[in-house]
Amino acid sequence: MERRDFLKGAAVFALTAGIAGKLSAAASPGQKPTTGQGVPDLVALRGESPAEMFDAGIALFGGIKAFVKPGQSVVIKPNIGWDRPPESGANANPELVGRMVKRCFEAGAKEVFVFDHTCDNWVNSYSRSGIKAAVEAEGGTMVSGAVEEDYREIDVPNALRMKKPKVHRLILDCDVFFNVPVLKHHGGAKLTCAMKNFMGLVWDRRFMHANNLQQCIADASLIRRPDLNVVDAFRVMSTGGPRGNVNSIVRNMKSLLLSRDIVAVDTAGARLIGFPLETVAHITNGEKLGLGTTKLNTLDIRRIML
Repeated sequence: MERRDFLKGAAVFALTAGIAGKLSAAASPGQKPTTGQGVPDLVALRGESPAEMFDAGIALFGGIKAFVKPGQSVVIKPNIGWDRPPESGANANPELVGRMVKRCFEAGAKEVFVFDHTCDNWVNSYSRSGIKAAVEAEGGTMVSGAVEEDYREIDVPNALRMKKPKVHRLILDCDVFFNVPVLKHHGGAKLTCAMKNFMGLVWDRRFMHANNLQQCIADASLIRRPDLNVVDAFRVMSTGGPRGNVNSIVRNMKSLLLSRDIVAVDTAGARLIGFPLETVAHITNGEKLGLGTTKLNTLDIRRIML
């Protein structure tokens, strides 16, 4: 990465991760004070290894054992939608996903499943993304998201558009759910991050595209609140998403965002990639549904440089 690109990425990262006052001694009006004590609302990291960033970030939430108990079943849902290699930025980082599987088993998980309802052929996408090899190396199980019988119709009472989606059984039945999107541009949804990753949980994506995609993404996020959202922003496709092409710009931002608040982490992701919040309606739609907050200045945000 050239120096000018690093400086640009670092400046954007500082804008996002420093909102809680980490880069300035003066607090903004109405800003929540940050003491470094207790569990943060959001953690923003920058480093050379997605796996090491995950370990450092999860430690601030009490470690993996704060989420995974012995004997539990865990689902890690990365973005694996495309038959593209890791360097494309189209899918979640395999090093990150593999480390998460490893840590879950160390905490005593009985089973760790990984899946996505892919857009490209699922066998090819799982393999070429590098995620299949990374997961299986740590003892995890890859599950196809391409079998309709594995989806069950549920009611989503507070949804405005998508009230009866068919949702993959793993999400409905697991004890622990980690949402692991990749941050990138998306031609239709404008942004792929934590909320958009829920499109890989449902069977009928065509319904979502045909019935106000931005609202349906927010509706889908009501299906089940993740125990933790872990946003891969290591390689960020800032143009040409979601699959990428020869003209796509992939920025080596070497970042990771973690939060229980799906709206807050998407807001931080939008700022990190430099997309105005008003252009990504599903984030504000999610806030209206009570899924979280876009007001990052009210949150305890920790910044870590590794």
